[in-house]
Amino acid sequence: MKRVELYLKVRRAEDAKLRTAERLVNLLAIYCVLSWRMFWMTMINRTAPTASPDIALTKNEIDLIDRIVIQRTGQPPPRELSSYLTQIARLGGYLARERDPPPGNTVIWRGWSRLMDMKQGIDLAGRTCG
Repeated sequence: MKRVELYLKVRRAEDAKLRTAERLVNLLAIYCVLSWRMFWMTMINRTAPTASPDIALTKNEIDLIDRIVIQRTGQPPPRELSSYLTQIARLGGYLARERDPPPGNTVIWRGWSRLMDMKQGIDLAGRTCG
């Protein structure tokens, strides 16, 4: 990760206006785990693209991505990890053109954030509407 990006992430942690050092340390620990997972998913996508999506995603995440893709295209994505991670990256702004390089950490993170927002919305709607 570039120094500027790392600085901006730490700066955003400071913007959370946590009142104690302990809370800031806890927030940074969560950021470390999330950053590791995004980096791991990006690298596993490049090294084992035909692997099962079950190695990196939960069943709920896979089902949600299936629903999103079926709504857009009418059919589920191929049952390969690269297809699911590409769909996550597309949520983050990745264009997925034929000659584009594989998605990077930034678009995976943006897409993941958006996917988690959708997941939370579905969970909330299920509790209040059904």
